[in-house]
Amino acid sequence: METDCNPMELSSMSGFEEDAQLNGFEEADMKDMKLEAEAVVNDVLFAVNNMFVSKNLRCADDVAYINVETRERNRYCLELTEAGLRVVGYAFDQVDDHLHTPYHETVYSLLDTLSPAYREAFGNALLQRLEALKRDGQS
Repeated sequence: METDCNPMELSSMSGFEEDAQLNGFEEADMKDMKLEAEAVVNDVLFAVNNMFVSKNLRCADDVAYINVETRERNRYCLELTEAGLRVVGYAFDQVDDHLHTPYHETVYSLLDTLSPAYREAFGNALLQRLEALKRDGQS
């Protein structure tokens, strides 16, 4: 996922591994998916109509649910796990157990397949950022 920490940054996390071992955790890099989901939302909120972590569906260390409404006004419920993101429903807070959609490694990839307007908004934001960098470099 996009928010994985860089291995070089681990040295600045003093005591993290020791604390994890003291608390009985086998892996020091265990993630809280709700925090991961919030980071996903913050990354792409600018390019969709609405997006938020579900308050009605249970989040856990290994799964979180995100509701998204695209600029085309299509609503989806997304599941976030270590495997990636996938559509699990076509309404907010809806999980259809019979729906078997592919996982996407990133939210960008998933939204790129669901929303042409997302693709356009993302491209425009990137272009504006590049133009700003060019202006800053010329001054």
